[in-house]
Amino acid sequence: MLVYFVSAAAAALHALLTKPDPRSVMSWIALCWLFPLGGSILYWLFGINRVATSGLPHAACANQQLPPADSDAIEAAFAGLRRVGDTLTGLPLLAGNHIEPLHNGEVAFPRMLQAIAEARTSICLATYIFQTDPVGRQFVAALGAAVARGVSVRVLVDGIGEWYDWPHVVPILRRAGVRTERFLPPRLLPPNLSLNCRNHRKLLLVDGELAFMGGMNLGGREAGGSTGRRMTDMHFRLQGPVVGQLTGVFAADWQFASGEALPVTATPAAEARKPSPVPGQSICRTITGGPDESIDKLLLIIASAIGAARRRILIMTPYFIPPPELVAALQEAALRGVEVSLVLPRHSNLHYIDWATLHWLPALVERGVRVHLQEPPFSHAKLFIVDGGYAQVGSVNLDTRSLRLNFEIALEVFDLALCTRMGDAVVAVRDRTTALTMADLEKIPVLARLRDSLCWLISPYL
Repeated sequence: MLVYFVSAAAAALHALLTKPDPRSVMSWIALCWLFPLGGSILYWLFGINRVATSGLPHAACANQQLPPADSDAIEAAFAGLRRVGDTLTGLPLLAGNHIEPLHNGEVAFPRMLQAIAEARTSICLATYIFQTDPVGRQFVAALGAAVARGVSVRVLVDGIGEWYDWPHVVPILRRAGVRTERFLPPRLLPPNLSLNCRNHRKLLLVDGELAFMGGMNLGGREAGGSTGRRMTDMHFRLQGPVVGQLTGVFAADWQFASGEALPVTATPAAEARKPSPVPGQSICRTITGGPDESIDKLLLIIASAIGAARRRILIMTPYFIPPPELVAALQEAALRGVEVSLVLPRHSNLHYIDWATLHWLPALVERGVRVHLQEPPFSHAKLFIVDGGYAQVGSVNLDTRSLRLNFEIALEVFDLALCTRMGDAVVAVRDRTTALTMADLEKIPVLARLRDSLCWLISPYL
């Protein structure tokens, strides 16, 4: 009894003193006192933020002498949104970027392997899941070959994401001579069993000039390979000054995981040999999010973009468990006449997420948000497009884990042609299905609604 009281009291006091969200505090306190020992153990495993990376160079590249964006090109339509991003990120918008969307692993992986094969000076790779199936082994071989020809290669794999596949990739990479680190790996001594605070970012940076980022992990599941379960996804190939901002993000994560400080500018050799990057029309800025941030940066920027919409909002996301602030923003946009379309998979790879999502849908559909459930294959793509001129792409899902618990990366894109093209692709997918109605949602059986509500109740911990 004494052990129960002390552990529950200690966990409850820790939550009260450290958690910024009163809903989170109340939930954890209730869990600690209602479930003897079990609630306290869950809190110590899942509830504590063990990451503090303040002072690391997330925004180090902001001081580089990079060309500023042409503010006149976006001021009229998105002036307020630009100011929000300026204030929250501390990074400038950068003009002259070239962005190429890559659909599915069959398209993205050959381009990424080609970039690795052509690297001259440096390769930096960060991923959440790195499978050791035949597709993943191609990347291991390519990275090992780069090391053999004298390229500086660093790979960062999430310490929990590595456990999605066996054998684990880190020992295989190290045997190939690749400098590899784990981000917050679970261990007993010294104890670190945190299953939250995962590094969900996906980045490949080559020679300080070329970048790939988006939602794709590395492995056959992204190319219909070894798992036998087909899925679709999107990645992006980037050239231009925003690559420097992405490099700064990797440098901060690498320093946290390894203790090694990296430069965030291109190497002198790369500067000497490179021609000018392909001129691009995209004005871009990197946004990071994670439990080390002092404010809900990602959520505030997304909500601000929704508030800035005048005609149309298109959202495609694999997981949708929105915080109440995001639900209210979408409802408000639909009520003032903005066309709001939300494209979700009918069945994701996580059924309990699907059930929690269903609980949220009536509140949105009732206020005029068009919700479409995309038939299989499961779409893992993440796109957020406003008025055909602004987009966010990257690793961010619209759920609590992405917006508040994981380390995520997104790219703001101001580009009329590209955003219109991506929006047309979302509309094409959307229009293959019929929007849900309140009548459809009211047909869900009572027991299923109870299941959905229970999953929604624990959704902050999913």
